[in-house]
Amino acid sequence: MTYADNLLMNQQRQADFLSGGALEGVRTEYEVLRLFRRCAEHFDFSHFLVARFPESERLGFAERLVISNWPTEMVRSYDGLGVFHESRLVTDVAQTKRPVTGGAELLAPRQAADIASGLAERFGFTTSVAFLLHTTAAEPFIVVYSGKSAEPDPEKLPALYFTSVQVFECLEQTFAPRPAARERLSGREIECLRWAAAGKSGDEIAIILGISAYTVSSYFKSATKKLDAVNRMQAIASALRLKII
Repeated sequence: MTYADNLLMNQQRQADFLSGGALEGVRTEYEVLRLFRRCAEHFDFSHFLVARFPESERLGFAERLVISNWPTEMVRSYDGLGVFHESRLVTDVAQTKRPVTGGAELLAPRQAADIASGLAERFGFTTSVAFLLHTTAAEPFIVVYSGKSAEPDPEKLPALYFTSVQVFECLEQTFAPRPAARERLSGREIECLRWAAAGKSGDEIAIILGISAYTVSSYFKSATKKLDAVNRMQAIASALRLKII
């Protein structure tokens, strides 16, 4: 059997797998989360993530994170290391169209492999597969599956990729700007989110806008609530995704 025949067979098999997910009926990020979790489990991975590809250091890992089932402590700890933009996950994936596979060292920079690899091992991320997907507007996103299983069979990678493309398409549908979102946010709330996305602290934003730090905090709280986010970082990510900032 040729590689093309094998790929077609895998695609047909995954079409059956996805039909149970009723892709045409997926509308919310929660439903997409369930599909990605189902996809990860089907291919023997315990965790997954989708993040905006870091083309600069302007935003941290948590701010680029779009959807995942990583433990909160893992997200917080990895974000604190500040190595996502220079990790092998990013540098290796940027150089190929094929999936990149490896161990815990993928989460760390080449020149300092022990920084993040220990963290990955602690949470059971001993094997990972990563690749790039693009929206219809050519925005790059990195998709990563991780777990304790052995490195996946190369013959299963086309099926994993094809399945992820279909689920990612559902995720992209949730990116569509909601007209009411921009209307609900005040000009000051948008300004605060924009400056925070640029890396400014609450105190710095207060000075820039000529208001008190308490008022800045109030704007962040109201913007976070209006965007259905749970914290400031998620609010910034949502605003970026909705093209509000």
